[in-house]
Amino acid sequence: MAILVTGGAGFIGSVTVEALVKSGEDVVVLDNLSRGFRKAVNDSIPFYKADISDAETLGKIFSEHEIDACIHFAAYAYVGESVTEPRIYFQNNAVGSINFFDILIENNIKNVVFSSTCATYGEPVEIPINESHPQNPANPYGWTKFILERQLEAYDDAYGLKHVALRYFNAAGATENRGELHDPEPHILPNIIFAAMGKKSLKIFGNDYPTIDGTCVRDYIHVADLADAHIKAVNHLRNGGDSEKINLGNGHGYSVLQCIEAAEKVTGKTIEYELQERRAGDPSHLVADASKAHELLGWKPQFPSIEQIIQSAWDFFESHPNGYE
Repeated sequence: MAILVTGGAGFIGSVTVEALVKSGEDVVVLDNLSRGFRKAVNDSIPFYKADISDAETLGKIFSEHEIDACIHFAAYAYVGESVTEPRIYFQNNAVGSINFFDILIENNIKNVVFSSTCATYGEPVEIPINESHPQNPANPYGWTKFILERQLEAYDDAYGLKHVALRYFNAAGATENRGELHDPEPHILPNIIFAAMGKKSLKIFGNDYPTIDGTCVRDYIHVADLADAHIKAVNHLRNGGDSEKINLGNGHGYSVLQCIEAAEKVTGKTIEYELQERRAGDPSHLVADASKAHELLGWKPQFPSIEQIIQSAWDFFESHPNGYE
């Protein structure tokens, strides 16, 4: 049996594909390459360039491969862009995935691991955030994932589509050959590293949040740890496990300024930055209670420190100065 990975040429998707293959799984990748990289997927892996709502291509995949599970990453994932361009987020993330889940049902695929997000929680009522925390997204990106979680619940009740929605916090870091490459790059840790390399100036959006130093606090999780959690979630479903919503994080938050300080220690560089106004849609704190992942999936992060995460990203960008080219 094989696992279909949508968005498998993206950052988290490509690392997960890499980990799945190493674990002995047969993998098929679907990606339209609008934001992914063909070279991030090994040539030996079956690859289909198409949208997730392309019924013809998906039909071909299901006829050519014995698919019994799907890991669904494919989505736009920039918070700021979702605020300025909500239309493309609801069309691509929500409408596209709604159609995709219909196609899975029609082809009798009953196990789905869904790439969800802590952005479904919005501004936290309490820290750390557990899975029972109220969901009130602060941006359209979070709302698209919220909508799809509700769809999956309904499809489980009506059609037996079992799922694990992994609400991860801030994915970061890199493996030796897979890293975070976006154009433009919206995420703080790569931008801190680019500033340390002298490739770009660093901007910090807001220093008046109710946090330790006024900058946003986030729970950063190594992308390899995320990949491991996805594999464990697939195995949970294959073994007859119930549908679940599960947080993925380290349980420790770092402010933007603390991340800069950690990066200066890792790189040995002085990192200058420029303060900007707050960015719309950014909650002040997002820190996970991931005890459910530990207990239910047997998952434990192997790279929990911010220094380890930054070091891995620094190593990747130094060894891949032109990305995958």
